[in-house]
Amino acid sequence: MKVIASTGKEEVAIVYIVEFEDGKMLECVEAVSPPLPRENKWVILVSTMFGCPIGCMMCDAGGYYHGKTSAEMIYDQLDFLIYKRFPNGRVPARQFKIQFARMGEPALNPNVLTVLEGLPDRYDAPGLMPSISTVAPAGAQKFFDRLIEIKREKYAGGNFQFQFSLHTTDLGLRDKIIPAKKWSFREMAAFGERFFSKGDRKITLNFALAQDLTIDPDVLLEYFTPEKYLIKITPLNPTYRASANSLASYIDPYRSTDRYVVVDALREAGYDVIISIGEVEENYIGSNCGQYLQRHLNASDRLSAGYTYHVQNYSD
Repeated sequence: MKVIASTGKEEVAIVYIVEFEDGKMLECVEAVSPPLPRENKWVILVSTMFGCPIGCMMCDAGGYYHGKTSAEMIYDQLDFLIYKRFPNGRVPARQFKIQFARMGEPALNPNVLTVLEGLPDRYDAPGLMPSISTVAPAGAQKFFDRLIEIKREKYAGGNFQFQFSLHTTDLGLRDKIIPAKKWSFREMAAFGERFFSKGDRKITLNFALAQDLTIDPDVLLEYFTPEKYLIKITPLNPTYRASANSLASYIDPYRSTDRYVVVDALREAGYDVIISIGEVEENYIGSNCGQYLQRHLNASDRLSAGYTYHVQNYSD
């Protein structure tokens, strides 16, 4: 694996474009959560695919797909990010989150399971917490079944974060936003009943909420009990795909103290609700969820709301 380009800054996030021997490229990211120092929380994101076959309407990493990464390719990304920062291999962060979320739908790559099994023995990281975010694609039942076993064997007691990405409770709009065969809410809930154990973190229901998309608390309550699920609402980050599809964010990332009717309704329904607004600077770096640096580099008409950092190309 060879690093061919990067952008960002130490105090927020750095995106790396890496290339493998076959010429295929992907991206990985390291980030902190200001004002918390790296010793408190360090987050790295690795890619599980070359592109993504799902094609969500707001995600720049979709639209093309050139195959799955091997377990070794995932480890290559992890080794690079970890040993670059901590040469002795010990990660001292109280929370060390590994998100399989830069490029690709992790549930469609069984090699992710191999990596999850090996992480605790490969790295000296007492704060290790893997994170899987998925749209719950159809046909991934074996992946999810094995994931339950690995979570219980390796990450019991709240050391694993699992997230379903829903984006809306309107089923017609959900099919439009996530244009792939996927589990119904009933199927998701059935899995959640099997996955959730005493002491686990609540399962996250994630909504990268665009204007005109709805979240109906009554629909959620029919399937997802507040005792086992929490709601996370994030801004819709500036991406080329979101712009092309005329999607605008419901949450204003510049006004973190605003109150939102939908949030109040969800809390009244009994849900814990997190309005997850990270560093706006990440939009300009291109490190936020849904962003993909290579799409920006290949674009002829550049976005003004994101991807404004200079990209250093190491081959120059």
